[in-house]
Amino acid sequence: MTGPTEHPLIRAVKPLVDAMGAEILAPGHAGPDDVVLAWEGEEVLAVRLPQLSDSLDHILAAMERRHGMPLAELDRKAKQSAVRTLEARGAFSVRHGVETVASALGVSRFTVYNYLNRDLNRENTAKDD
Repeated sequence: MTGPTEHPLIRAVKPLVDAMGAEILAPGHAGPDDVVLAWEGEEVLAVRLPQLSDSLDHILAAMERRHGMPLAELDRKAKQSAVRTLEARGAFSVRHGVETVASALGVSRFTVYNYLNRDLNRENTAKDD
C-alpha cells in the first residue's frame, strides 16, 4: 500500500498509524479486529492495531528517539517525568508493564513504584491544601 499513487487517506493517517505501532493493510486483508477506513463510501485501507505489549515497546522506543538517548541514560528527574508520561499513556495497565519500564529506564521495579507513589502523594497533598 505504498507508492506515488497512494490514496490521500493513507497519506493522512500514516503518521498516526506509525506512531501507534499499527499496520496498514488492504481492506480485503482485514480481520475481525482490524479497523477499516472508508473515503467517500469506498473502503481504502484497514488498520491493524498492535497488541498492548507491542505498543509499550513502541512508546518506549519513541521516547528514546525524542530524548536522543537510551532512557537508562536520563537523569533521575527525566526518568520521573518519563514514568508520569508512561502512566498517562496506560503503560502500567499492560502485563509486566512495570518490569518493562524499569528495564528500559535501567532502574528497579521498586524505583518505578516509588516514582509513581511520589506523584500520587503530591496529588493528595495538593488536594488537602
